[in-house]
Amino acid sequence: MTGSTMKTTLKNWLVMGAAAVLAAGTLSVATSFDAQAQAAEGRQFGSKAGEPVLEAQNLMTSNSFSAAAAKLNQVLTLPELNPYERSTIYQMLGACYYEMNQYGPAISNFENAINAGGLLPNEVDNLRVNIAQLLIGNGQYAQGAQMLENWMNRGGQQKPQHVEMLMQAWVQSENYSRALPWAEKWFRAASPKERKHFDLLNFLYNNLGQPGRQADIVKEMIARWPNDKQLWDNWASLLANGGREEEAFEVNKMLYLGGVLSSESDLLKVVQYYSFYDMPFQAAQILEKEMNAGRISRSSDRMVQLSDLFRQAREYKRAIPVLDQAAKSSGNSKLYADLGEALYNEGECGRAETAFKEAINRGFNAGKSWMLIATCRYEDAQKEPRPVCKETTREQRENSSKAKKNQLAIDAFNRVPGSSKQGRDAQKWISFIKSEGQALEDRCQFEKDLKVELCNIKIKAAYDNEVFTGKWEIDDQACLAYKPAYDKKFRKKKDE
Repeated sequence: MTGSTMKTTLKNWLVMGAAAVLAAGTLSVATSFDAQAQAAEGRQFGSKAGEPVLEAQNLMTSNSFSAAAAKLNQVLTLPELNPYERSTIYQMLGACYYEMNQYGPAISNFENAINAGGLLPNEVDNLRVNIAQLLIGNGQYAQGAQMLENWMNRGGQQKPQHVEMLMQAWVQSENYSRALPWAEKWFRAASPKERKHFDLLNFLYNNLGQPGRQADIVKEMIARWPNDKQLWDNWASLLANGGREEEAFEVNKMLYLGGVLSSESDLLKVVQYYSFYDMPFQAAQILEKEMNAGRISRSSDRMVQLSDLFRQAREYKRAIPVLDQAAKSSGNSKLYADLGEALYNEGECGRAETAFKEAINRGFNAGKSWMLIATCRYEDAQKEPRPVCKETTREQRENSSKAKKNQLAIDAFNRVPGSSKQGRDAQKWISFIKSEGQALEDRCQFEKDLKVELCNIKIKAAYDNEVFTGKWEIDDQACLAYKPAYDKKFRKKKDE
């Protein structure tokens, strides 16, 4: 039930309740007259007024209220009426107008009865209760409620019907803070409690911004009416709005697992909850399941949401076909870029490059796209075996698969626009890759130089031993390849 629907329903109920209180005769007005009665000095009728007033009473008894009112108005024109006579006549007039459903004149005459000064204090109080009820019944809710509260505060007997009327009047005047204590009192006294008792507190807590208390009353309602889905929805919303999101999530999860939720908005809410609580894979599973079942539309937006959830869960293989379909159906450049990124994360550089190029052609950021293409090429190059210095020549290393793929990566990094955010990083990568290649050559040269140096030491040792043995011998036959160069560099000078 929405706030406006709840308000309309309550208003109708409250109006009918107020009318029922009045129709049930709660309004007690002195309509009987005894000309001989005298409760105190000055509280009696003279002969001039007494006879026509008695006639008016007889007319009222026979339900001729219009004729009675006319007769009483005539009596009011008599000179020298005492306060008691005037107060009594005004009360009787008020009763006539009340019976004729003319609340405005009834209220005026009751007030005149008080102002005439012929009533005892308890009579004035009782009449004020009547006036308050009439004001409420006449749509003057705040004025009537305030008068009724004042009467209670002065010691008036607080009856159940007074509590209910006060609650109704303050609600009708939209003064919900004044209505709440009376509504809670009315709720506590109700036995048995009906739906209307719970609905009113629910309504008031909602309008007074008390989600915690509202959630508690809705929880009680759910215990009584467990099949009312609207109550479950309200409870979950109240928990969320009251800062109890995890409890709201548990309610929605329970409803989903119980098969209660069926609308697309409700199902998407469950998906969002799972995603919010860092469970993107479960969110993706639910979304995919409901899309396949036709309960969530297979729109481009939903496809993108599904792919995003799979990517958040690092389920790139499952995200790829979804993104592929979404990109082709929408032609959106970002979706092609997202597809390229998913393929990149799966190491499918060829397909990733195709997707990124399509994204660039459709206007996506060229810097970011070429950066990822280049990075994928470089990572692909790292999968190739590293050339071994002692088994390869420089030319072989430069023509190796690894070197060629590194060059492809450099080419891609060079295509990153210098003006883009990625431009500087691309140049750093180019320097890094070239430095890697140069480091390999430096290491190979070092290994070669080290081997020559070791052989030169062994060759020199062989020459030194020749003096004692009479012949030149060397254990490492591989060093013989370096003997001519050694002799040319060192033995020539010695022979000279």
